[in-house]
Formats: sequence, structure tokens, C-alpha cells
Amino acid sequence: MSITKLRRRKAKGKADRRSLARRRRHFRILKRVRGTAERPRLVVRRTLRHLEAQLVDDDLGVCITGISTRSKEVQAKLESDQRKVARSRVAGEIIAERAKAKGIDRVVFDRGGYRYHGRVRAFAEGAREGGLRI
Repeated sequence: MSITKLRRRKAKGKADRRSLARRRRHFRILKRVRGTAERPRLVVRRTLRHLEAQLVDDDLGVCITGISTRSKEVQAKLESDQRKVARSRVAGEIIAERAKAKGIDRVVFDRGGYRYHGRVRAFAEGAREGGLRI
């Protein structure tokens, strides 16, 4: 959906209003943030239980790599601690390892319209600990 359609659209309920507001924030962020081959965009998507992230090259329109807190790699690194924030931090570390393997050390962080706290912040800190420069 384009930004003009989002501006015209009326929210029906409370959940729809929140979703619409987040998508509008994300469009505002996307105007300023652009990923390239040298410095791809690290996109975060949050659900109620999980967090997903991708490295995107906007010039070519391709996803370089991605990670989810549902992946077996994240579950293997966390034996007992199953909190969402801890899983997000580990996912950030893993995507940093994958990016390093592909020769990427700098990224542009796209928080996807979510507030920079909790799981989104833990993910970004995990990516920094893994060696990515955001």
C-alpha cells in the first residue's frame, strides 16, 4: 500500500489504528534510510512472539540474508533462557556473523516503525556485539 493510500485510509478499530500508525512511521523512516551493496538496510519486523530481520540491498531489490527468533540456530544458542529479549539479542549476533561471512561490516538500521526499546534495541545491541557497525 502506498503512503497516499495510507494517509486517506480510516482506521476502524484500536488494533487497526496502531497498525496504520506503525506503517506510516515506517514509510517516514524509509524516506531517509536506503540500503546499498556496501551498506545494506537491516530491517526488523516484530510479532507478538517473535522477531525477524533481513539485510536488504535496495539498489538491486534483493534480500542478502535473514534471521528469525524461530530459527534452530537461535534455539541452539539458548538452552534455558527463552525470554523474547534474550532471543532477539542472540538473533542480532547471528545476523552479524552471517553479514561478516558475506563481507558486510556496516549497515543502516531500519526499526520498521517500532520504538527503539525492548526487543528491537536488544537486537541492535546484539548485532553491534557481533561486529556490525550501525
